[in-house]
Amino acid sequence: MGNCMQTLSETVTLLASDDTWIEGAAIQQLHTSAALPGMARVAGMPDLHPGRGYPVGAAFFAVGHVYPALIGGDIGCGMALWRTDLAVGKLSADKLDKRLGNLDGPLDEDWRERVAALALPASGFDSALGTIGGGNHFAELQRVDRIYDTERAAALALDPKRLLLLVHSGSRGLGQAILREQVDRHGHAGLLEDSADCAAYLARHDAGLRFAEANRLLIARRMLERLRADGEALLDVNHNLVSPARIGGVDGWLHRKGATPADAGLVAIPGSRGDFTYLVEPLPSELSLLSLAHGAGRKWMRSECKDRLSRRFSPAQLARTRLGGQVICQDRQLIYEEAPEAYKPVDSIVDTLVQAGLVRPLARLAPVLTYKTRGECC
Repeated sequence: MGNCMQTLSETVTLLASDDTWIEGAAIQQLHTSAALPGMARVAGMPDLHPGRGYPVGAAFFAVGHVYPALIGGDIGCGMALWRTDLAVGKLSADKLDKRLGNLDGPLDEDWRERVAALALPASGFDSALGTIGGGNHFAELQRVDRIYDTERAAALALDPKRLLLLVHSGSRGLGQAILREQVDRHGHAGLLEDSADCAAYLARHDAGLRFAEANRLLIARRMLERLRADGEALLDVNHNLVSPARIGGVDGWLHRKGATPADAGLVAIPGSRGDFTYLVEPLPSELSLLSLAHGAGRKWMRSECKDRLSRRFSPAQLARTRLGGQVICQDRQLIYEEAPEAYKPVDSIVDTLVQAGLVRPLARLAPVLTYKTRGECC
């Protein structure tokens, strides 16, 4: 694994090459997390960056304790990749844009039976189903740019002549409500694994996962219906979750915050909306706590992006990317926060994972049309 897996302490490791951009504040948050009661090991991924108290792009293995605050307020956030029957180049990005229309609002009555068929637990957040949300969430039509493993690509029916659809979203307001319940009752303290409070949280957490997975499914189906296309899910993987795990022969709880499971099948690792997405086959390792990067990772804080970029780029310029993609984002603040310059290059993230022996790239995908929001907020 060369020098990519760096040992920072007895319990903290960092997956990064010499040229990987990692902020000191994020490393400090790794060490802070490692000091929590029952925390056995912490691993930072190459997309590591500071979060609200705890880092994003990291996995945490605790024994006897579950920490809701480590998962955060977007339980079940993840990536779903769909094959579609849309022909590459048949419709321009402008025509695809026109067909999509506005996806910010709730699903209409025509979807009621399809939502009911999912049999989700009552949440009070059904109006958010089928919507993408804000922040770094998106839905993106992509084309196959390069195939690295022709045999595996053929087995997956990856067709360079057909578009794919990548959906990045989570549990919307439900996850935040679940976290708020926990913080109001327990602060950021962990829950003992055999306590009633822990059992109650895990039940709510699992409901959040189901909601997030259903949300990505409905987003994909909604978009395909608008585009008059058919599609089939290739993968759907959460990257904000906690699950029971056995690491080093010890049973405990594996928390992932912006860390994609390496033991749940194929993984899509996207860059910024002006960068590539890599479809990879994981090679699971306990050294990385069975986890991988979930994307490129932020390089700049959101609050500084507009000041850094507004003199160089107009919103209209940021809506067209260097790879020929088009971005639908009518929130003038958000389009600066999500500019490619605000993120690390995804090539450097994937190269680090390859050097560490943790993934095998199968294909590289390029953005064609990215949907963020039609409004000022969502």
